[in-house]
Amino acid sequence: MTQSEFYNAADDLLQRNIDAGRGDKVTIVDDDGGHTHNELVDRVHRCANALREFGLGPGQRILLCLFDSIDFHTSFLGAIKAGVVPVPLNTLWTSSDYAHVLVDSGAAAVIVSEARLPVLLDAAQSVGWNGRVILSASRRQNNHALLTQLLGSAAPRAETFQSHPDDVCFWLYSSGSTGKPKAAVHRQTSMAMTARLFGQGVLSLNENDVTYSAAKLFFAYGLGNSLSFPLYTGATVVLHGGRTLPPVVNAILREKRPTLFCGVPTLYSSLLATADLPKAGEHNLRLCISAGEPLPEHVGQAWQERTGVEIVDAPGSTEMLHCFVSNRPGAVRYGTSGQPVPGYKVKLVDDGGSEVHAGEIGELWVSGPTSCAYYWNHPEKSQSTFVGEWTRTGDKYRQDSLGDLVFCGRGDDMLKVGGIWVSPLEVESVLVSHEAVLEAVVVGSSDENGLVKPRAFVVVKAGILPNDELKQKLKDFVKDKLAPYKYPRWVQFVPELPKTATGKVQRFRLRQLARDDSSERA
Repeated sequence: MTQSEFYNAADDLLQRNIDAGRGDKVTIVDDDGGHTHNELVDRVHRCANALREFGLGPGQRILLCLFDSIDFHTSFLGAIKAGVVPVPLNTLWTSSDYAHVLVDSGAAAVIVSEARLPVLLDAAQSVGWNGRVILSASRRQNNHALLTQLLGSAAPRAETFQSHPDDVCFWLYSSGSTGKPKAAVHRQTSMAMTARLFGQGVLSLNENDVTYSAAKLFFAYGLGNSLSFPLYTGATVVLHGGRTLPPVVNAILREKRPTLFCGVPTLYSSLLATADLPKAGEHNLRLCISAGEPLPEHVGQAWQERTGVEIVDAPGSTEMLHCFVSNRPGAVRYGTSGQPVPGYKVKLVDDGGSEVHAGEIGELWVSGPTSCAYYWNHPEKSQSTFVGEWTRTGDKYRQDSLGDLVFCGRGDDMLKVGGIWVSPLEVESVLVSHEAVLEAVVVGSSDENGLVKPRAFVVVKAGILPNDELKQKLKDFVKDKLAPYKYPRWVQFVPELPKTATGKVQRFRLRQLARDDSSERA
């Protein structure tokens, strides 16, 4: 085996800026200020040595329960350099979520931000986990090791673990929008491939860009936006450790002057509802990206009108690591998801696995170089999801006359009403275009005869009174816009929709509410 046959993702991403002479450039701006690339490289070397001295070896898992900061980059890349497998965790999870992952992952250690320590320790106690704890904080607690002290005492140069291109690099747990999280196991080359194919190939990221992602680093979307894309292209990244609230985002857009903003549809809608969203000339954006859920047409249009910047809608998944279908900058068609990112292939298939005809709805299958290897501890799910070169997304799409993909809903979201398929997204798009509606989700619900009909969960705008009169108006509004069988038979007002930390609606919770209501009626 020659040296050229080895590949370590951390070394590749770090060396690119060194080779380009960008060592002294500020590459990370977090809540503590700016950090040069040379500083990051030094921290990663020290972290790799510290983890080895801590007793961690190749292939062992280390959980990262960290807010967005240079400590995340340090820990994530330091682990990979040492051959240890980093597993980022959602910092908004509950103790039961962490307890599940502590057992499921078989992790030997965890690096945790100070504010998350009590929740994680509670989880560890509940399942009897007794691994090592490293604390990302300014002072010690409960005699846990401090990351800063470990870095300070570690040797400044570390040997790189000689991994191969297809070796396991890191895990990412799903966001849990459909239930209990499961881990997608990713390969060494996947981060660089997403950066090259989407970051450079579609977004044209370069060393003059400054990226800011609302999605945090523990998500596949955020990991690309804030770590692999900037390191691969030489761009600078702005990190914020706190919650991604509209006032915070607006302030960052004005003060930190990012050129690329990566958000999710729910956040774009919330930002549009604020009075201090920067207008054209009050920001430095050249492009915005939306992922996680399809971007509603009216949100994209309103954003471009207010800010002067278009949003590129780009579907992706934890399994594929980042976006594999995308609108193209300068040629955005709101209401569509665009076409495959160069380097990926897609097809739409029916329930039997045969490709559907143009214009028909089918499940989206994708093939590309960044698919995860498998799901950890889920062999049956792995077998059903990864079919040869293809990854089944579970999403329903159709292809329009111009070749762009149009999202029609998740496979388990589609409704058959009176023997005819109904896309919940189509009904939702009409509902949110009503002047009284802020958000809407449509799921199936059984009537008194056990037949499935659409049920709408609606969040109204501030100052709007939700009452029976408005319910009827919304039903009539949909009837006027769509075929009569598509209108929601029930409209249920809710103060907010259940969502994951990325802003994805947890439809399974709303389906349960609909089932509960159906049971009560029966």
